[in-house]
Formats: sequence, C-alpha cells, structure tokens
Amino acid sequence: MDGPRTEPDLATDESLLDVLAELRQREPIFHRRELLSSREDFEEQTANDFWEVGASGRRYSREFVWSVLSERLASGEDDQYASGGWQAREFQLRRIAQDTYLLTYTLRQDDRLTRRLTVWQGSAGAGWKILFHQGTVVG
Repeated sequence: MDGPRTEPDLATDESLLDVLAELRQREPIFHRRELLSSREDFEEQTANDFWEVGASGRRYSREFVWSVLSERLASGEDDQYASGGWQAREFQLRRIAQDTYLLTYTLRQDDRLTRRLTVWQGSAGAGWKILFHQGTVVG
C-alpha cells in the first residue's frame, strides 16, 4: 500500500495563469538588475514593512536588503540570471487575499538549489509590491 504523497500538487489555478506569467517575469526579483537598478526601483517594488527570511534562516529588514542590493549593483557583479547562469523553475501561484498572491519557485544558482517564496500585492494596472520573501536551501 502506498503512503501519502510527499510533494504537494503545484498546479496553478487556470484563472491565475495571466498573473503567474506576469510575476514570473519579475523573479528572482532580487537578482533581476533590469527591474531593480536603483533605490527608487526598490522602493516602488517593496512594501514599507517588507522583510525577508534568507536561506540562512536569518530575518532581514527592508533597509538591510537594500544595502546588500546596492553593494551588488555598485560592484558591477555580473547578472547571473540574465546571462543564463541561474535558472528559475517550478513556478506556482496561489491567491491568498484580494490582490495578494503567494508565488513559489525553485532557483538553481550554479550548484546551490533554493526554494523561494514571494508574497506579491497589487495588479498590472496598479503595479506590484513585495510584502515578504523567503529562500530555503534544498539539502
């Protein structure tokens, strides 16, 4: 007799496929230089009370996340995602409240594999803001 499935059903409801397509173009958000190339971009796309749980398990404030991003931008570090060195896949979207969505995906960064979760609020007409982000290393 087979036991319960370990993996959840990651299918996105058909009614959300347009939103999923739009949000996929924004992820991985903190690694997309064309979307976040300035403090203004960052502020437009993150809620004032945004925070993150990093792959380390540590919690990070909005200001700390910006400080890391600004250092990355200033260093001229290659955009690994744009160059195809990193790959995001297994996207799944679920609506958790009106105009609020939970997006999950897997990100491969060379030999590192993480599961990502971003809570997005807004719409195409009003713009999108990130409320929360989390990364978890797959062991």
